[in-house]
Amino acid sequence: MAEVKAIERQTEISSDVIGTRDLKVYFERRQNIIGSRIVVHAVDGISLAIKRGEVLSLVGESGSGKSTLARTIVKLNMPTEGAVFFQGQDIFKLSRGGTKRFRRKVQMIFQDPYESLNPQSNVFNIVLDPMIIHNLVSHGRAEREERVSELLKMVGLDPSTRMNRYPHELSGGERQRVSIARALSLTPEFVIADEPVSMLDVSIRIGILNLMLSLKEKFNLTYLFITHDLGVAKYIGTRIAVMYFGKIVEIASSDEIINHPMHHYTNLLLASIPQSPKANDTILSGSKTQSDYVLESTNPPPGCRFNPRCPYANEKCRTEEPILTELSPGHFVACHYPLSG
Repeated sequence: MAEVKAIERQTEISSDVIGTRDLKVYFERRQNIIGSRIVVHAVDGISLAIKRGEVLSLVGESGSGKSTLARTIVKLNMPTEGAVFFQGQDIFKLSRGGTKRFRRKVQMIFQDPYESLNPQSNVFNIVLDPMIIHNLVSHGRAEREERVSELLKMVGLDPSTRMNRYPHELSGGERQRVSIARALSLTPEFVIADEPVSMLDVSIRIGILNLMLSLKEKFNLTYLFITHDLGVAKYIGTRIAVMYFGKIVEIASSDEIINHPMHHYTNLLLASIPQSPKANDTILSGSKTQSDYVLESTNPPPGCRFNPRCPYANEKCRTEEPILTELSPGHFVACHYPLSG
């Protein structure tokens, strides 16, 4: 409950925000064919509130639970416990009609544009189909082509040369632009982008990021932008939330996170950025590689989740779980012995 109260202090979960409250998502799987079931703690008690019109960057290593959290917020996963709120309503208590309206207002851009686009559909149908499902276009071919053309131009694609192509005939950047056009076809209010530039060439990434920022301003969109790269998170995000092992361990404005990290894990992420603008002097070190420290989500450690990797951990860290606490205005950290910032 303390973590929930901390998040509620930074922004109230109301009709103006997307919010999660003590959200937990666990998965069961067998160790082998005849083995016992084990429980994966993918998301383990997360409370977040995302203000209308902001970009919240969610940062963490692969396997930290970022994508599971995203898929649960858009109702592709069912929670084990907790709730997700949109416009003041728990999305898991919506009627069938309410869920359809919710899916129009909340869209997702996936990491791999090739996997998320139907290889048997051309660009025209990929962008058009959501509008047909939600009855946003007439049956007239001319109107449909005009609407798809507008969307393709909006994301920087030439409809005369791209509308009738199939995903395999497009570059990675073009496929991601089609994915963005598809998401925008329903005029959503909230968009989750799950590492949308991680599979693109470095030279193409900045173009996609700038496109998303310009579309945000044009349509007053709210983003949850998921990435493992703090540099990208800083570039696009209003605030940054750092996720580790199913938990939010730090959240603050982008400038505050980059210039004054308080959690040792955030500092480790900063130190991994080439020519990091300002990583704290206290850098985690050790003879083991990062993979040596990766913990199985089926067996989370007691106390602080980060304690096996933190050289400053003591008995309190190994036995008592820290709560997310506001250490300076708008800067929340879950650490018994935070950095001075």
